[in-house]
Amino acid sequence: MTQVLIKTENMSREDWLNHRKKGIGGSDAAAVLGISKYKTPFEVWHEKSEDYVPNTDDPSEAAYFGNLLEDVVAEEFARRTGKRVRRKNFMLQHSEHPFMIADVDRVVVGEDAILECKTANQFLAKDWDGEEVPDAYLVQVQHYLAVTGKSKAYFAVLIGGQRFVWKEIDRDEELIHMIIQQEKRFWEDHVVTGIAPALDGSSAAERYIKEKYPESDGEKVVNLGKSDLENLKQLEHIKEQIKLLDVQKAEIENNIKQQMKDAETALTTEYKVVWKNVVRRGIDTTRIKKEKPELYDQYAKESVSRPFKIQTV
Repeated sequence: MTQVLIKTENMSREDWLNHRKKGIGGSDAAAVLGISKYKTPFEVWHEKSEDYVPNTDDPSEAAYFGNLLEDVVAEEFARRTGKRVRRKNFMLQHSEHPFMIADVDRVVVGEDAILECKTANQFLAKDWDGEEVPDAYLVQVQHYLAVTGKSKAYFAVLIGGQRFVWKEIDRDEELIHMIIQQEKRFWEDHVVTGIAPALDGSSAAERYIKEKYPESDGEKVVNLGKSDLENLKQLEHIKEQIKLLDVQKAEIENNIKQQMKDAETALTTEYKVVWKNVVRRGIDTTRIKKEKPELYDQYAKESVSRPFKIQTV
């Protein structure tokens, strides 16, 4: 059912990211199904497109420490359960559905099982209460079970750096069938054809539009339809709501600041508030333009943008 796509041991981050473009991975699965809080279907499509250049910059701090602590979490799982785990240094591929790929954290020795290691901040602790597993992670491991053919998965989670939990998840054939069908439809209808799914509010969608239509044609006018008119009215309503929320936000912040006075830190049972001085140094371009115009002209950089404005007619 499964086959090796490529060996990942000692692979560079850039090569690993480029190979992830060749299929839908476990971390993509929840987004394809529309249940991810961190990624949209459009972003997955954009990342799999031929012209997409993966960001090879250093990962975020959360991702960095997640990777750093993976060994610690795996070792603690082994210590608490008495099970042996082994790293799987291969990117795997489903033999029947080659668009499905998997890069699992560990396999459990002597069991038909895999182990996924996670770190979570303290604000996500409730997601792991009782027997619950966040939906996105449940879909992720069922995707992995589909690719690997394994019968079960374990989660090992370090929460807030001080609480450890582990959970056992059985293979769910009904859910796996749904995942395969959704991913197959997404891959064939969008990735293979190059046709983007519905645009959303993600930064990837905004960047896609900006790159596809960088310049405007002053002679061109487009007549929008009735649905577009309703969308524009809704947009105006949303902007008004944002203004009201900004006022409410500022009011709450000002009241907290009044309570803090000159204190740098404030504490509650659930939150830590920091209000401290931050010094930043910048270039006074107005002064340079006035006192050294030739220097300003030498280093001035022209940029082109397309501001989106709505006006009544």
